[in-house]
Amino acid sequence: MKKAILVSRLASMAAAALLAMTAVLFQSGAAHAQRAATGPADWPCVQRLIPELSWGAIWSGPSIEELERDWWEDEEVGRTVRFAASRNTRSQDALERVDAFLEDTAEADEERLSLLFAGLFDRISRERSRTIEAIRRYARGQVDRLETIGALVDELEEARSAEESDTEGIERLEQEIFWERKVFEDRQASLRALCEQPYLLEERLSRMVRAIQAKM
Repeated sequence: MKKAILVSRLASMAAAALLAMTAVLFQSGAAHAQRAATGPADWPCVQRLIPELSWGAIWSGPSIEELERDWWEDEEVGRTVRFAASRNTRSQDALERVDAFLEDTAEADEERLSLLFAGLFDRISRERSRTIEAIRRYARGQVDRLETIGALVDELEEARSAEESDTEGIERLEQEIFWERKVFEDRQASLRALCEQPYLLEERLSRMVRAIQAKM
C-alpha cells in the first residue's frame, strides 16, 4: 500500500512539474505573460530580451564608426579595455581602472576617449551576446528534460496500470523520474541568476560610459 501511494504521489508531482514548468518556459499562462516580455520561445527570463545593444543609445560622444583607428591600436586603451571588460575583473576594479586611464587622458583628447568606449562596447556587448545564447541553450535543455520527464511519467502510468505488475520496472522508473526532476529543479533554481547576467553586463558598461562622458 505504501509503495502504491509513493508511486502515485511521485507520478502526480512529476506531472504537475511538467505542466507548471512547461508553462513557464514557453511563456504561457496569463500570470507569466503579464510579467514576461515578448520574445522567442526559448527565452525563459522575465527580463525583456534585447538581442543586441546599440552604441548610439548609450554614447553621446563622437561616432565610433568614424574613428580613424581601432581601439586595440592604442596600447594603453587596449590594456584598459581588456582588463575592464574581462569577466574575471570585478565591476568596481574595472571602474577604477577606467578612472585611472581618464586621469591620465586630457579632456580634449576625444579620440582616445572614444576609442576607450569603442573597446569597452565591443568587448562587453560580445560577452553579453554569448551570455544570451548560453541562456537560450540552457532553456532548450530544460525543455528537453521536461519532455523526458513527461515520457517517463507516461511509461510509469502504463506500468502501474498493467495487469501484471513489474515491480522492478516500476522502481527503476521511479528512480529515473526522481533524478530527472532533481536535476531539472536544481538547474531551474539557477535560472534567475543566469537571467540577471545580461543586465549586469549592461550596468557595468553604463557605469564606465558615464565616467568617460563625464570627462569629455
